[in-house]
Amino acid sequence: MTLLIGSLTMGLILALLAFGVLISFRILAFRDLTADGSLTLGGSVAAALLVSGWNPWLATLIAVLCGALAGSTTGVLATKFKINGLLAGILVMTALYSVNLRVMGKSNVPLMDAPTILTSAQQMANDNTRWSIGWWQVPVQDVCVIGLVLLLIVAVAGGMIAYFRTNLGLAMRATGDNPDMIRALGVDVDWMTTFGLAIANGLTAFAGALLVQYQGFADVQMGIGMVVLGFASVIIGETLVNSRAVGLLICGAVMGSVLFRLLVAIALRWGLNPNDLKLVTAAFVLIALVLPDVWKATRGKLFSLRMMSQ
Repeated sequence: MTLLIGSLTMGLILALLAFGVLISFRILAFRDLTADGSLTLGGSVAAALLVSGWNPWLATLIAVLCGALAGSTTGVLATKFKINGLLAGILVMTALYSVNLRVMGKSNVPLMDAPTILTSAQQMANDNTRWSIGWWQVPVQDVCVIGLVLLLIVAVAGGMIAYFRTNLGLAMRATGDNPDMIRALGVDVDWMTTFGLAIANGLTAFAGALLVQYQGFADVQMGIGMVVLGFASVIIGETLVNSRAVGLLICGAVMGSVLFRLLVAIALRWGLNPNDLKLVTAAFVLIALVLPDVWKATRGKLFSLRMMSQ
């Protein structure tokens, strides 16, 4: 039960990463790899400030702003200096490794007893309080943490849905769909791309800040492969909702992130060697990419055979 609750909480936290990947990969059609560095940047900034005694909410906000700055840097390199978008993301991600080490001062920073956003939720329940659900014993502290994280995710998702219905949000969506058309209408495509990448990496840094506060430490290696995880969540979510509507894609990203973490938890529960976790992650991504096309092809053949039989 503890593994299930932990996976659910991690899935909700990493839904913020999925939101960022959704904006960069799907909305802007920009192959951004900055996420691997900006997630660690958000976590390292939050950890350094929390250990120094900063207010948890203020520390998290500064972490988000630092992530947005990293995304803006990638956008400027790609739009103003005409560097390939993929290469620009790699350059910023590589530079952020040293930046994160400078911020933390070492490769790993434990939070120890520093107050966090999530500890405020844990204080709402006594340490020994548990809820009985059948034969399951659920700690109330864990329920409070999940509830707080869920409220944050709902707030961010609602804000994104509302934003993409505004004129600015529609212009950003059009920038990814048809930049030439939206440029002809007088929209600054370079600024729109940079702004979108700032939002995407700000959300990714938010995920890193919450992740650090949940697991109790920040590590310079924590962001490696996270962009693949976020992309997997988006792909799984698209398969589940089977729609291109932005609101459904955002909801699908949350479902995909939670489902992905639950699949990983099940694999670990069945005895998977943690050293093979990245391999299993890659396998899940491959399945998520291939399965929709295989299902469509199979369904089409079945439909053809049914028509022929009639």
